Amino acid sequence: MRIPHRFRRCAPGFLCRGALAACIAALAVHAAGAAETYPNKPIRMIVPQSAGGSTDFVARAVAQRLDDALKQPVVVDNRPGAGSINGTEIVAKATPDGYTLLAVAASLTITPSIRKNLPYDPVRDFVPITQLVILPHILVVHPSVAATTVKDLIVLLKSKPSALNCAISGVGTSTHLALEQFMFMTGTKMLPVPYKGGAPGMAALLGGQVQLYFATISTALPHVNAGRLRALAVTSPRRSVSAPAIPTIAESGVPGYEHTSWVGLLAPAKTPRSIIARLNAESVGIVNSPQVKTLLLRDGLESTGSTPEEFSAIIRTEVAKWLKLAKVAGIKAD
Repeated sequence: MRIPHRFRRCAPGFLCRGALAACIAALAVHAAGAAETYPNKPIRMIVPQSAGGSTDFVARAVAQRLDDALKQPVVVDNRPGAGSINGTEIVAKATPDGYTLLAVAASLTITPSIRKNLPYDPVRDFVPITQLVILPHILVVHPSVAATTVKDLIVLLKSKPSALNCAISGVGTSTHLALEQFMFMTGTKMLPVPYKGGAPGMAALLGGQVQLYFATISTALPHVNAGRLRALAVTSPRRSVSAPAIPTIAESGVPGYEHTSWVGLLAPAKTPRSIIARLNAESVGIVNSPQVKTLLLRDGLESTGSTPEEFSAIIRTEVAKWLKLAKVAGIKAD
């Protein structure tokens, strides 16, 4: 913002105290005015992953309805690459005016534990708007595995260390850390076998090349219902709405175990609080509407909706949690 001519300098490079206070006040008025007229042009919602995945699905469900709520187009812009880093960096460096948003998965909190020299900080460079949904995983085994419960599996693994292989959808992914957390908390060992995504991992499990998988519920349930796989437990702290008959890992003999993926909405740091509050209210209302809750649940996605403060706490807690687990498990950063 241009400094009015009347704000004379007291010394080279410095504003006198009164002029500085007036300048700050003018900037505050300018920011408040921008927030009051928000939005007055299209909004870009960046998804740092390819179209068709869970994050993209949630982003489009929300963006489509934000159009009506905000009376401006909300355009989903897929910017995949470098494990979601490319698209995330764009938002971190965008102007904090509410016109560039980030729909992001829980990988945001995992990446710092497996990547060095990130071009952004997941806590410092963003302001949370809301967590939109959670995506519980489900521990499934091939029918050849002689375990029908988590306790059976732990006994089997301890009697035959490293005898079973577990599919993961890439090193450092959510499925990988779900496995590492399980092994750490149970004192067991399995061999992680990385695949290029969830679909190849599921194919390997169905074919018997691996024996276990911490799969997404939407991917695994059809095979469980058809008898091709056996479900042992879900990873969430409470039973999934999509599969209420399947117990949690925590209630199955591993107290405190919790691993839940999610999709949330962020804005660049320093975005005005009034804009964040508006986006939060509209987004929470959307994901908790009966129509959208039903739509999301078909894909195993459970609507949440949180305050910015609650979502901030989740992000900070998970960044610390995965950094600690990666160190204990010996997962090396690239």
